[in-house]
Amino acid sequence: MRNTFYKGRFFFIPIGVAAILALVSFVVMQLWNNLLPDIIHVGTITFWQAMGIFVLCKILFGFGPKGGGGGPWMRRKQMMQERLAGMTTEERERFKEQMKSRCGWGGRGRNDWREAWKEAPIAEKETKE
Repeated sequence: MRNTFYKGRFFFIPIGVAAILALVSFVVMQLWNNLLPDIIHVGTITFWQAMGIFVLCKILFGFGPKGGGGGPWMRRKQMMQERLAGMTTEERERFKEQMKSRCGWGGRGRNDWREAWKEAPIAEKETKE
């Protein structure tokens, strides 16, 4: 009895995965076709396009916390956090200064662009009289 269970498992697992993929693709297609054309005026999609969108999202955003963690950038973020945790305070400060000089990181505040925009000179139109 135990032998037949293991033999059947290799047959039913691929069929189950394909059935779940088909069901999710159908749901994506129905949601897209019933919501997005009215909301943002896009065209409708087919079943195969919905499956492609689903697979693309899985590649880009990962397969959940246990299966990938949210894409390749999340792994880089975790690596950077581990590196920063292992640094001394002097090394951290030196790293921050290097990042500021290389990419302007931390140079201006979040809303400083509004003040810079207000201070920017506005060319006035010359009136012809």
